[in-house]
Amino acid sequence: MRDFFSTMNKTAVIDHIVTWLRNCSEQSGTRGFVIGISGGIDSALTSTLCAMTGKPTLCLNMPIRQHAAEYNRGHEHMQWLVKKYPNTSIAEVELTGVFTKLEEALPTEIQDWLTMANSRARLRMTTLYAFACHHKYLVAGTGNKVEDFGVGFFTKYGDGGVDLSPIADLMKSEVYALAQELGIVQSILTAKPTDGLWADGRSDEDQIGATYDELEWAMRFLEDPKDFSKLSSREEKVLDIYTRMNKANKHKMEAIPVCVIPEELK
Repeated sequence: MRDFFSTMNKTAVIDHIVTWLRNCSEQSGTRGFVIGISGGIDSALTSTLCAMTGKPTLCLNMPIRQHAAEYNRGHEHMQWLVKKYPNTSIAEVELTGVFTKLEEALPTEIQDWLTMANSRARLRMTTLYAFACHHKYLVAGTGNKVEDFGVGFFTKYGDGGVDLSPIADLMKSEVYALAQELGIVQSILTAKPTDGLWADGRSDEDQIGATYDELEWAMRFLEDPKDFSKLSSREEKVLDIYTRMNKANKHKMEAIPVCVIPEELK
């Protein structure tokens, strides 16, 4: 499905995002950007776009019992970025010890796999904001459109806790198209997408049950539904996965409910 966007003006889109990032930083009175590097395509593209602004860009590696392949891809990308953009810097905070302390403090009965995976993401968010506060940087989000507004595949107040989202209006296929245009390292371009929250290196597809190409198809299909009777059994399954996740994760994608008090009660 990535050939859907072969006609996209990649240079113009890249220039638009870079200008938008630069304007956001200047209007907010901040100095630059900090991005968490996972070894995946989204953080690789986001960090490159931030670096292209010419503003200080800090790439932060935050391993928590990290799978070696993810760590190595992230390291390779950061080394490439530093050589290409002198305004880029690298830092690493080993969070395994902090995560272990959290495990020791929490009751064992609440430590299911999802709770602890989300806790990893929230530890990383806290770390990103520590650096952002100290340096007067903006935390740049790395979520794409399918994740952020389709299936809600992110951690609330984890990787969803950011100051701005430069690629959240890009489908995953568009992320790949821009990454290829910018020369992102091959190991990241060919790796299976992963959220980096699992020591066994499981991919996003393993967790979701569908590829991003399939989810992108479902998102576009539902925006302009065609004849459901002509769908294959696999397409029906993908639509079910997409709609189920979209419904379950609405609370992440919508504004926090506020209890508005009627004036006559005040």
